[in-house]
Amino acid sequence: MDRRQFMAGAAVGAGAMITAKQAAAELPQASQDMMQRYVRNPGPKTPVTNVKAACSTDNAIVTEAILKVLREGGNAVDAAIAGCMVQATVEPFMTNHTGTVTFLYYEAKTGKLYQLDSTGTFPADLPPFRPIPPMPGSGYAAYPPSAVIPGFMPGLKQMYERFGSKPWASLCEDAIRWAESGHPVSTFEVQVNEFGANFYNYFPDGRRFFAPDGFLVKVGDMFVNKPLAATLRKVASEGPDHMITGAWANDFITRGNSMGWKIEKRHMTATPPRWLEPLRFKHNEYEIVSLAPPQNQGLRIAITLGILRHLGIRNVEPGSGEHYFFMAHALRHAIYHAGFSGDPVAVADYDTEALLDENFYAHAARLIRGIMPRVDLSEHVRMTGGPSPLGGQPTPGAGNQLDKQPSGSCELAVVDAEGNWVQMMNTLQSGGIPGVVVGGVPMVGSHCTFNQPETSMMQLLAPNSRMRTVMGNTIVLKGGKPVLSLGSPGNVHCTVPQVLTHALDFKMSPYASADAPRLLPLTDQSELVIEDRVSAKAISRLASLGVKVRALGAYDYHMGSFQMCFRDAQGRLGAAADPRRMGVADGLRS
Repeated sequence: MDRRQFMAGAAVGAGAMITAKQAAAELPQASQDMMQRYVRNPGPKTPVTNVKAACSTDNAIVTEAILKVLREGGNAVDAAIAGCMVQATVEPFMTNHTGTVTFLYYEAKTGKLYQLDSTGTFPADLPPFRPIPPMPGSGYAAYPPSAVIPGFMPGLKQMYERFGSKPWASLCEDAIRWAESGHPVSTFEVQVNEFGANFYNYFPDGRRFFAPDGFLVKVGDMFVNKPLAATLRKVASEGPDHMITGAWANDFITRGNSMGWKIEKRHMTATPPRWLEPLRFKHNEYEIVSLAPPQNQGLRIAITLGILRHLGIRNVEPGSGEHYFFMAHALRHAIYHAGFSGDPVAVADYDTEALLDENFYAHAARLIRGIMPRVDLSEHVRMTGGPSPLGGQPTPGAGNQLDKQPSGSCELAVVDAEGNWVQMMNTLQSGGIPGVVVGGVPMVGSHCTFNQPETSMMQLLAPNSRMRTVMGNTIVLKGGKPVLSLGSPGNVHCTVPQVLTHALDFKMSPYASADAPRLLPLTDQSELVIEDRVSAKAISRLASLGVKVRALGAYDYHMGSFQMCFRDAQGRLGAAADPRRMGVADGLRS
């Protein structure tokens, strides 16, 4: 890998990194030590292998906390709970203690797989509530997302009651300590805070939380959250119910009521987390296990990989124009058709089997092959495509616009010494009252829509109904045993199928599968938006096929951050972290 190219094109650019190093050199020694120990800026990462227990997270502090639990005899679920608690403490720009939890679990002693859905929920008897900011015209976004009942603590409670083994309070210890003492602020955190200003600036308490004394925290600062430490002490002593039905929940309800959201105590538990049978389907010699409806990422994976199978993707050169052409079109089909899924509690007749039909995949593959031109369209692209290939920015609607969603989510991958696998996400998405902070917990609300069959986050307001979102927790089996687990935030809808194709069809290593350039689905303008590491040959071939290429940075953090565990061909357990964010993979050695 060309380090200069990586730094020049990464989401955190070379100039920002140099500035961060200069700033760090001027910090007190204690802060320098914390930065050195815990800050892993975006850049090349080293996988681990031949370990007896493994994990991969988006933050060195979280990885440390998980390994501590495993070292002290906790199982994978214990470690994941502690990791989520810490992650929501040290990455408030990515997740929080009121957001969403999704959980996929392989239990070694039984060989069973479990799925837990604990997204934020909407009271079925109330209209969606969007608080009106107190300062219209202030330059902040004028219309916040919808407020939503938190899913984070209900989800962790269910995980713990079913699979936990260590005392609950012990799983809260590290989160309390980090809230009390503070975590070191990285360049990446500063960048994400700047990007997400519109999502926490609706109300004064959000502004004060992320910009104490009126300024965003700086690289090397210690971000301390003593109110959260006090909340988490209560969570440790009283259990997760402190934030579900206890004193924190009372404060949350009072704050919502004062803003006009007429929720009641009963709404906090009206839609409990749901245990489901995960979605399972074959892909050549593998079985892929992912999240079943109302989550629809599993269906998006199945549709994309099914179409690619019928396009003969294994016979295509990785990184070629044909590879990107087929992938971009398959992803486009998957996004559209996944809109025909949702929560079966609300609509009993969603035809999931139709979306898993090989004949459906074969038909879509025929359509894609049928659109491949027989003539060279390079001149057409040159005359109609605007700037030259890989020059300029994506067109509106093609990428990540600030007015859509905050960028935060965190994936965890954990395998313990007994062979239990956890792949899960905790995220600030769909939690609480947007722009409000209660007991040290910042919230961003939900960007859920209420329109069917819209392909984004969607919910129908029916009793016990849950939100359809896109969470990528996935476990790959071979011979009935896990060989790979992965997941990611950031354009999840299209990134997970790509990494699976790299790993399962192109036989790349887990790390190489995550490192390879990623793209967005083909747009209605025949544009392919891709990270800027594409060969000239591939660009030329795409032009001949009538595809206009637009560049993201070489490593764009909006394209995700995969956390992966795996068993290699020799049966050795390992883990890998994506280079696009601050991930750290590590394990316990014999």
